[in-house]
Amino acid sequence: MNDDVPSELADALRGEARLRKSPNVRPRDAATLILLDHSGGATRVLLGRRHAAQKFMPGKFVFPGGRVEPGDRRMNAAGPLDPVVEAKLNARTKRPSPDFARALALAAIRETFEETGLALGVAAYGPPPNPPAGAWTRFAAAGVFPALDSLDFIARAITPPGRPRRFDTRFFVADAALVVHRAPGIVGPDAELVELVWAPLSEAANLDMPAITRVVLEELASAARAGMSRFRARPFYHEHHRRWLREEL
Repeated sequence: MNDDVPSELADALRGEARLRKSPNVRPRDAATLILLDHSGGATRVLLGRRHAAQKFMPGKFVFPGGRVEPGDRRMNAAGPLDPVVEAKLNARTKRPSPDFARALALAAIRETFEETGLALGVAAYGPPPNPPAGAWTRFAAAGVFPALDSLDFIARAITPPGRPRRFDTRFFVADAALVVHRAPGIVGPDAELVELVWAPLSEAANLDMPAITRVVLEELASAARAGMSRFRARPFYHEHHRRWLREEL
């Protein structure tokens, strides 16, 4: 294991070695969004508890997110990604492009809307024209343009080989003040997320969550203490020859 990898994450991966049953599954590009509420005395972070019947991380507290879909490349947005964030998202990818980085960011916003009902963006321009079918159509019906210019990129992590589902996930962060609409009835006992909690950032790691989620929270806290410079290196967690590595982008 790389010395920079937190021991908890290294231990979790060692314990999961027996799960290596699908060595040829390729990771799917995915994105997730960390929402931070700075409106009170202490910063709080949004986490959702997954339904116990889910095959992937059942019952765990996670950030909303999921895989990139074709419509994410076609959705209109208000404001482009910061050029530095775009460059970091494109680092160490096979086909880097502005459209690829943009699709990742839009996937994070769409998945957040699908799983929590929270729509991030601006409502001053009216509904976006010609949204892709599905979740983006419902998003546009709320009269919200997704906004990318206020998103930051915190970390990247690839599910190790051998798992039945693998994701190459980029973790974004945004201020909860960007939420301009909330669709009702999204979270509940029969939904993918059965509850949402706004946990104090300093206490969130005490919840039952995957090791990588806890590690990303630590990366976020570390970046915040250092001032969140847009030029900072972003951590990239992945496995190489059964060694779990933390590299920098």
